[in-house]
Amino acid sequence: MNLAERFDAHEADHPALVTKEGVVTYGELADRAGAWHGGLIEAGLVPGERILIIAGNSEVFVTAYLCCLSAGLISVPVNPNSPAAELRREIDLVTPSAVIVDDVGAEVWQELDLDRPATIRHAFVSDGGKIETLDSAAQKTVVSVDGKLPAVLLFTSGTAGASRAAILSHDNLWASMRAVTSLPLPLKGEGHVVLAVIPLFHVFGLNLIINLSLTIGATLVVEDHVSAERTAELTRENSVTILGGPPSLWASLLAATELAPADFASVRLAVSGAAPLNPRVAVGIKDKLGIQIGEGYGLTETSGICTSAIAHEAPLGSVGRMFPGVEVRLVGEAGEDVLIGDPGEIWIRGPMVSPGYWEDQEATERTRNEDGWLKTGDVGVVDDKGNVSVIDRIKDLVLVSGFNVHPAEVEMALTGHPSVEAAGVAGTPDPVTGERVVAHVVLRDQNEGTEDDLRNELIAHCRKELARYKVPKEIRFTDSLPTGLVGKLRRVELNQSEG
Repeated sequence: MNLAERFDAHEADHPALVTKEGVVTYGELADRAGAWHGGLIEAGLVPGERILIIAGNSEVFVTAYLCCLSAGLISVPVNPNSPAAELRREIDLVTPSAVIVDDVGAEVWQELDLDRPATIRHAFVSDGGKIETLDSAAQKTVVSVDGKLPAVLLFTSGTAGASRAAILSHDNLWASMRAVTSLPLPLKGEGHVVLAVIPLFHVFGLNLIINLSLTIGATLVVEDHVSAERTAELTRENSVTILGGPPSLWASLLAATELAPADFASVRLAVSGAAPLNPRVAVGIKDKLGIQIGEGYGLTETSGICTSAIAHEAPLGSVGRMFPGVEVRLVGEAGEDVLIGDPGEIWIRGPMVSPGYWEDQEATERTRNEDGWLKTGDVGVVDDKGNVSVIDRIKDLVLVSGFNVHPAEVEMALTGHPSVEAAGVAGTPDPVTGERVVAHVVLRDQNEGTEDDLRNELIAHCRKELARYKVPKEIRFTDSLPTGLVGKLRRVELNQSEG
């Protein structure tokens, strides 16, 4: 069944979106999504084709996502602030037939459009928030599809190494909504207002912000580039009841000196996810603003959710218990289930788990076994009440504000610069983003300029090749990198020295 068919009908005149341009009711949103659905069909697009969405937090993003669902098309939301080179790699992987672009994504699309990828037959580009070429007088209603078919492809480098497009089906997304709404949370009743302070192209934003809002009939407040002060202002002005975001949001609220509990008096449910939350921040937010934050755990490959610490008492720092219908195993190095309190790799099985990666059977088989268990690559422990704590990651990923950074990708960008002989990348704790990317660089003999000049040059080079959150925040020059007997880089040792 199409996910769009499962969203309950809500009052047509109830506000669905609040944007900089104004208020969009549920009736207006349905009409616009239906008109865009008609426009896509008139352009010759058919169910199963991929539609790239290059958009920020905007009405265009939400409408594009809904019209793709309605038409049985597969939406592929991407980071609109990524450099063209990175988007080109993602486009080559998913071969979209069309692209929908808002004002935020227009700049990078202009660069891509100069040498448009061959598969993209149609480009629907916003002009001041409007896309007249998509509007159709022949509105279309929701197309029924098999719920096992893909609804969305989301790029992740989480469990599979280099960036891959995780498939999330209609059934995956709906199973996660059933799980969330089954918990004894303050989600029932009218008048909910949800603030989107995480990018909507991220699984947290797409599923736990947009889909949850549409499921419970909430009003979604959407804005790009939300600061701590602006978050407080939006929460106060719109009487926000559900506030969710990554640890960087909560750290910024804690650091902002002018905020007060009155700014957040309307909040009934506060959630942190996408990366581990520092217990110090959780306690500080409770003391300063009167907000009790509930932490959760999930991956793109699990539709963004696995556990919740919100609906029951869980120890500080724990991500709580598994959602209904979700199974977990903690597995040792020999494949055995570990004892309570002992660390093991977290394996997940359940109806919200992705069936795999788009056009990548090898990565799919590497991260899933024949019994349907997803091997997350995260190390955790569980207590005798079933509360899970994530304590480490098996792989070398760096988690920046909830986004996965694969060190090898950054290293490849760095070694593409003529002054760099070798590079090793690792993460180090950061009070705002959770972790930051640190690059250890061995320079070639022939180079000019001071170290500060070279650092600035390398960072500028990386900004052309990588998304902003992947760009190193710190570059340390070194004479050599730590390696093993066969020359393999030992990333665990990179940040142990002063650099």
